[in-house]
Amino acid sequence: MLARHAQSHLLTLLTHFPCVAITGVRQCGKTTLLATFPKTWQRFDMEHSADRQQVLDDPDLFVRLHPDQIIIDEAQLVPELLPALRVAIDGDRAQKGRYILSGSSSPDLIKQISETLAGRVAYMELGPLSLAEAWKLDPAPIYNLITSRPTPLELLSSIKPRITIRQVWQYWFSGGYPEPWLNSEPDFARLWQHNYIDTFLMRDISSLFPNMNRDRYRQLILLLAQATGTILNKAEFARVLGVSEPTIHDWLQIAHGTFIWRHIPAWDRSTQKQLVKHPKGILRDSGLLHRFLHIGSIDLLASNPVAGRSWEGMIIETLLRGFADMGQVVQPYHYRTRGGAEVDLILESEFGLLPIEIKLSSIPGKQKLRALAEFIKQHRCPLGLVITGDSQVRQLTDEIIAIPATAL
Repeated sequence: MLARHAQSHLLTLLTHFPCVAITGVRQCGKTTLLATFPKTWQRFDMEHSADRQQVLDDPDLFVRLHPDQIIIDEAQLVPELLPALRVAIDGDRAQKGRYILSGSSSPDLIKQISETLAGRVAYMELGPLSLAEAWKLDPAPIYNLITSRPTPLELLSSIKPRITIRQVWQYWFSGGYPEPWLNSEPDFARLWQHNYIDTFLMRDISSLFPNMNRDRYRQLILLLAQATGTILNKAEFARVLGVSEPTIHDWLQIAHGTFIWRHIPAWDRSTQKQLVKHPKGILRDSGLLHRFLHIGSIDLLASNPVAGRSWEGMIIETLLRGFADMGQVVQPYHYRTRGGAEVDLILESEFGLLPIEIKLSSIPGKQKLRALAEFIKQHRCPLGLVITGDSQVRQLTDEIIAIPATAL
């Protein structure tokens, strides 16, 4: 079993809320995380017909019989339970940590919970393993440091590499799903990813959206893999797939809501008038991305034209998971002007704005940092980061620090 950094945040949420809802892509480790809870917590799996029927026969009776420390796994399958939970919670609003709901691949689950349990529930997303989790490390200190608004000098003196670049590349190539990390057989990861793609697309998507054209949707996911890290062209997707742009819009929302694709909106709050306002996105797991693109080895990945964009997506996910595991709500954006100036990632949170450039190479030249420096100056950011494939932390300018991926 691999320890999950989000567990501490989950326990904190349970001390403040009667109910916590955990969402995340299928097979990311939600059930394994919940299995670490004491035996005083009863778990009911809604994919198990007997458990599901026990709830559906009389949801109110089920809640009265199980008033505390209850885990409902795959809760999207029993929306009828939510009104009963609301009544039970309202009966004793002071009691915290009573229920945990978990759900996979269902955009409707959050909507249903929000409408029924508003003000009574906290949300937590669990992703596949982070870079640090895959190599069995404690959370990297950079995330807590960033939230404390450090000076560049404080960051420079506090961040150190923790693994080798070879380990980073292994994680980048393999992705973060736990099963391949727990089975070291040479062919297992390839076979598992192949079957996971078929199972997710053919079973889960079909059950959630029975009227969807599965073959066209699978083609869309392949197009998204090829377009990872680029500005999205919905019209081109519609033309290639022979469907309407509104259909592409809906399918993109489904891909984002089922945690396969991450939608990254454009930053549009600058005085710069010539901004590109179209979103971009990334396939969230680099291992699945490489499987979709038939990249079969690290050597082939290094020479593939998609390598830079794949690296960028892996680093973005690593950063976002790191902040989420600390309980920090962070909104990602990308920044691009019509003149070609670009910043790969803008993070907005309680700590302010943090612009980040992501480079597979070691140290970018000053010309490549121009857009980042201009964004820092225009928005008065105290700090900007460059995440690199280098071996050490470096100060590039007064405000810009280069952080190696080995420190994440």
